[in-house]
Amino acid sequence: MKKQNLTVVGAGSTYTLGMMNSLIAEKETFPLKRVVFYDIDAERQESNAKATEILFKEHYPEVEEFIYTTDKAVAFSDSDFFFIQIRTGGLEARERDEQIPLSHGCVGQETCGAGGMAYGLRSIGDMIELVNDIRSYSTEAWILNYTNPAAIVAEALNREFPDDKRILNICDMPAAIMVSYANLLGCEFWDLVPEYFGLNHYGWFTKIKNKQGQDLTSEIKNIILNQGISAIDPEIADDPSWQATFKNMKTMLEDNPEFLPNTYLQYYLYPEKMVSKEDLTNTRGRQVINGREKRVFELNQRIIEAGTTSNETLHADIHGRYMVRVAASLAYNMGDTYLVIVPNNGTISNLQDDAMVEVPCALTNDGPKAFSVGAIPTFQKGMIESQLGYEKLVVDAWYEGNKQKLVNALTLNRTVINVPKAKAIVDELLVENSKYLPQFFQ
Repeated sequence: MKKQNLTVVGAGSTYTLGMMNSLIAEKETFPLKRVVFYDIDAERQESNAKATEILFKEHYPEVEEFIYTTDKAVAFSDSDFFFIQIRTGGLEARERDEQIPLSHGCVGQETCGAGGMAYGLRSIGDMIELVNDIRSYSTEAWILNYTNPAAIVAEALNREFPDDKRILNICDMPAAIMVSYANLLGCEFWDLVPEYFGLNHYGWFTKIKNKQGQDLTSEIKNIILNQGISAIDPEIADDPSWQATFKNMKTMLEDNPEFLPNTYLQYYLYPEKMVSKEDLTNTRGRQVINGREKRVFELNQRIIEAGTTSNETLHADIHGRYMVRVAASLAYNMGDTYLVIVPNNGTISNLQDDAMVEVPCALTNDGPKAFSVGAIPTFQKGMIESQLGYEKLVVDAWYEGNKQKLVNALTLNRTVINVPKAKAIVDELLVENSKYLPQFFQ
């Protein structure tokens, strides 16, 4: 089995050390020769990198070379895989993404609604530049992107690089939900086979089977309706916000029992409820700054000062392990089935072909092969088409510098709808993000 060279782009992320633990947990599945960290923020990256050096020395000595750099030529040359997890504007920009819509009585969230629109607008340019830079050094490498908001980023990358079949956009949220399903059933996540359709952060599980073909969907529904469901994956299990989110899955299933919902649908189905529980001075972004970010970099510092990881409890979360197994299926032509984001091209037969849909695909060294979903029901189709219109208008607006298309986009988005609010939010978000979006001020 060939050992791979991996570059992690956005290695200053608070998720990086967890990803490294996942690489260790999956070393037999996806063996590595070299790991390179790249980030424009040298200080954040160095913290993760120095802790990773110790982690690899103790738990992954098979890695022959580990380096971290801010030099694209060094980072992007001779890699087989790129894992991309950037956040243009950082967590401070995320906090403003959340505060501005909330100040107008609308959902303030990282990937959904107006906040997701602002984050997406900031992400598009940097992602296009990154892919162009990567391709100038590594023309055949796989680019696995999990930069949020994945739906908007995937739409933009598909337009910009329509012939590049080695770009794959992925989200770990369906996997995190399935970890909780597995816990309800007393089995392993990897034992479950999902049937699913939708857009990113906007979809439904139609069936959950085990590998023997037994349909477990009704059993899962009954447990959720009678007992509820909790966040189980270690990265989110101790987070009160995520536990509240998983609690809402019972409500969503009670109100529409046809399919098992993605957790993010709560923002679109109950926007007023989601706004009412928020605090402008303590948004989710602020909680992450004071919580996970602080915790991760303090953990790094303890590892660095001690010169060992032996005093710490480290774990591989599903976010990382899912990504690594996706990469392994592509690298070694395994043909395993994962939920990824691909052009529709008839997969959902009554949805337009150029939609970027999240569906089960077999992953081979020729790329993803989507399984047919067929026609979807009117309710879900109507919701998806409205959200799809929003996503496409946001990307149109980025290319054209067209403010009106942003207003139209938010008018379609179920978290806003109201035109005067859409106009006010767009005005404020554009001013806040003017240095990232000069095309809107020419």
